[in-house]
Amino acid sequence: MKNYLVTITSMLLVGAAILLTAHESSSANPRSLSGLVQTGGTTSSQSLPNVHVTLFEATRTVPAVVGEATTDAYGRFTIPYKKSSSSSIFFVKADVGEGVEFVTVIGPNLPASVTINELTTVASSYSMAQFYRTGGISGNSFGLQIAAGMNDNIVAPATGESSPVLLNSPNADQTNSLRSTRSLADLLAACVNDPNVTASFFDLTTPPGGLPPHNTAEALANLARDPGQNVDAIYALTLLSDLYAPPLVTPPDAWTVTVKVNDSGNDNILISGPGNIAFDRRGYAWVTNNTIQGTPNSSKFNLVFKPNGQPADGRNDTPRSPLTGGGILGAGYGVTIDPHGSVWFGNFGWGTCDGCVPSPDGNGSVSRFTRTGMPISPRDAYQGGPFRAMGMASDADGNIWISSYGNDSVYVFIRGNPHQSVGLQQYEGSQPFDVRIAANGTAWFVNGGGAFGEHPSSIAKFALVNGVLEQRLLRFVGNALKAISLDSQGNAWVASQGDNMIYAFRPDGTHIGHFNGGGIDGPWGVTVDGEDNIWVSNFGPLKPGSNFTGRLTKLWGINPPPGRNVGAPISPPTGYTVPTAGSEVLLHNGEPLYGTNAEPSFIPMMRQTSVLIDQAGNIWSINNWKPDFDIDITTNPGGDGIIIFVGLAPPPRAAH
Repeated sequence: MKNYLVTITSMLLVGAAILLTAHESSSANPRSLSGLVQTGGTTSSQSLPNVHVTLFEATRTVPAVVGEATTDAYGRFTIPYKKSSSSSIFFVKADVGEGVEFVTVIGPNLPASVTINELTTVASSYSMAQFYRTGGISGNSFGLQIAAGMNDNIVAPATGESSPVLLNSPNADQTNSLRSTRSLADLLAACVNDPNVTASFFDLTTPPGGLPPHNTAEALANLARDPGQNVDAIYALTLLSDLYAPPLVTPPDAWTVTVKVNDSGNDNILISGPGNIAFDRRGYAWVTNNTIQGTPNSSKFNLVFKPNGQPADGRNDTPRSPLTGGGILGAGYGVTIDPHGSVWFGNFGWGTCDGCVPSPDGNGSVSRFTRTGMPISPRDAYQGGPFRAMGMASDADGNIWISSYGNDSVYVFIRGNPHQSVGLQQYEGSQPFDVRIAANGTAWFVNGGGAFGEHPSSIAKFALVNGVLEQRLLRFVGNALKAISLDSQGNAWVASQGDNMIYAFRPDGTHIGHFNGGGIDGPWGVTVDGEDNIWVSNFGPLKPGSNFTGRLTKLWGINPPPGRNVGAPISPPTGYTVPTAGSEVLLHNGEPLYGTNAEPSFIPMMRQTSVLIDQAGNIWSINNWKPDFDIDITTNPGGDGIIIFVGLAPPPRAAH
């Protein structure tokens, strides 16, 4: 009887152990990621057997291995996992062999299946370029998730095919990026078949004075960060395979990849002359809009984009684009976000129609919205003294600094209260244009002196002392000054459109130097990246007969490497451009850029104003005006959207 009880007890314990094991397995809920590793895409493809595949979760340091597998005879694999979502991102890597590595970025949620090929690798390396420097993808989760969203604009991870964003207007063959990604995929396909091609590619993408890349994905990331290197030699390698078509038919100016966006969120309210941009803490882009498409007259809406460039849709307490209400009237260059998340827009006013221009004592110059896109300012906006507001900035105390272009003045809304406004009149014709806040709370202002330099241009510095504005600096410089940006050491970099220069000043106003080259032509926007180098957007010449092709310029900042000078160009003499691949530029509703009966335009990157870098290193450069000066100056100026250069710049450092 005793032995029987012992046996029964043992059976119960074993059963309990089995039940416990089953319960633990159930609670972990293991699932699996299925996938395919292949070479080739649009013309033909071949599965790759016996390839080691690893699923990673990106971290700030070394990526964490989630699971591993080896592809079968058909190139397929299955990786079990217990965790289906991440506060960072997942990516999967295939070691094809002899330095050839394919990568697919998945994002924060694991899908059922994924494809890994050359095209997914191009998308991964470019979108993750600023996080792919040490043989693996790593970095802060916020930036990584923004980068993953941009990855999906280039490729569809499930199928390994080009994304619908690149396949359709305003991309497709309206720009050359779809073909550029396929040409680079052809290069990787050539690497699969010939180790000599891989070795050549590594040589061509080794940073100056740096170590050669470990694998093809890292080599592509090097190219994404320095796209002007060895352009023709890399193009020659792309011709060694034709598995991805159609490719580029001529070498590009540089191996940049861009995503163009032109959707306002409502085709009854087309984008027309976006002017300036501010990113909020969620990575949403708030953008001013100048005019009504096809006219020179003031619009009554602004724009908001998700971090991936798609129009904000209002889900989960986010704004919905386009923004209306709050007294918006032809916003110009003024947009800023205060410490509480409220978004402020300056209403400049354009055109000659009745009610197009804000009046000094009537319909207001400043509008304010909540972080969810609801108007706070009244139907006639806020007045408070500013007239035809341009650049704006919020300081750490929530004081709103305003460039009052129309009455040559500087204004501050104390702690964001338009009814507690202080102002200071500057010299006649100063026409203040832009403003930035220094680390010590003082404000740098740029006085443009008119669009064509009719009056003297200058930089000025102001302090708010016990509710009173005090001028600390005034220096006359340049011609038709536009934007200003501050580097990590507090130096000011100023775009001077009229004389094609970028001026730099130390915090005390001492002149560092003036610089051009690298494609500078009518510089307008200027911003500083996380390595303190300078990026410039170009508006082009303001003269009859000009039909300007936009370009982006990069200059060495205050800490150039040995053998380089402060302010020397990094970008090629053409700048970084966005050529056409042969299709005419269309608005989001499918109409030609200049209208149905006008000559077609084949210039996708136009006259640029603002330029800004997001936390994934994507550069957002704004198409403010159309290219043809003779048409634009009087009747139809409003540019069509935003050009996003993928992964091109080190993300900016945190604000002071």
